[in-house]
Amino acid sequence: MCGRTAVSLGADCIRRACVYRDNQGRRRHPEWKNADKYSPSYNKSPQSNSPVLLSRQHFEKDASSSERVLVAMRWGLVPAWFKEADPSKMQYNTSNCRNDTMMAKPSYKEPLVQGKRCVVLADGYYEWQPRNGQKQPYFIYFPQTEEETFNKQDATDEDEDTKGKKLLTMAGIFDCWEPLDGGEALYSYTIITVNASESLSSIHHRMPAILDGDEAVRKWLNFAEIHTQEALRLIHPTENLAFYPVSTIVNNSRNNTPECIVPIELNLKKDTKVSASSKMMMNWLKNKSHKKEDGLPRWSSQFIQTPPPKKTSSSLMHQWLKKEDGEPSAKQPKTK
Repeated sequence: MCGRTAVSLGADCIRRACVYRDNQGRRRHPEWKNADKYSPSYNKSPQSNSPVLLSRQHFEKDASSSERVLVAMRWGLVPAWFKEADPSKMQYNTSNCRNDTMMAKPSYKEPLVQGKRCVVLADGYYEWQPRNGQKQPYFIYFPQTEEETFNKQDATDEDEDTKGKKLLTMAGIFDCWEPLDGGEALYSYTIITVNASESLSSIHHRMPAILDGDEAVRKWLNFAEIHTQEALRLIHPTENLAFYPVSTIVNNSRNNTPECIVPIELNLKKDTKVSASSKMMMNWLKNKSHKKEDGLPRWSSQFIQTPPPKKTSSSLMHQWLKKEDGEPSAKQPKTK
């Protein structure tokens, strides 16, 4: 399942990280529809707003099938047919939908066959593993090379400003609910889940359906040309993820600090103790991160690949931290 995510980028950095090429090969950035309703968080939970990619054709029928827009949507799908005046009164949880049963449930089947497919964006997501009678949280994300993990702090051009990390792209279904009193329409989504991949099965038996690469994202979003049954072939487990344990501070969704995604060392007297090097890294993230977007780290786009930046003092610092503490690196994905 997927019940908590981290989305630390500001609205403009997300827009730049989602750069793509349209049907004519032109470099494009998706337009935000309601950026004012989105706010970054290291600890997002259901009913909060998250950035979601979808086809512009959902808003403009004459738009190209390749054009994309960004919308801040509520996590937890509210079906268009919901009759209550308050969407929070829904009696069941719609933050996730299982791939093996979604075509049997009207809440998911109806918007899916109508082409209401979206891509939910995040730095990564959290999952909890039963351990010693408790639950140990892990942060799960697209893996990065060492050079990409920390990037140049003095970069000024647009390409440099979005280098460093890849956004996690999760397959979702959205719907639009309109209040009975004629108020503002509510856009909401659910994340599709599948059986966990072999590498993640020791943490949890389910995982989000990850769209790995721009071709998968393009097909999932293009409801006008890619019909439902063809699109559903994109929904399957992936091994191309990495993970590491994090502090139990993330257990409380009200905790929204960079410490939520900082690696910790297990097998200590207190499993959730943050290591010295992790504390240094967290302080470095707070104090040395670029000034744009309220000090949030830069992330790169998997939609248009760019070469890794040259090694800088920041990447050397990362190497030193690893050498100094002897911390194990995050689990790496299996080679395809």
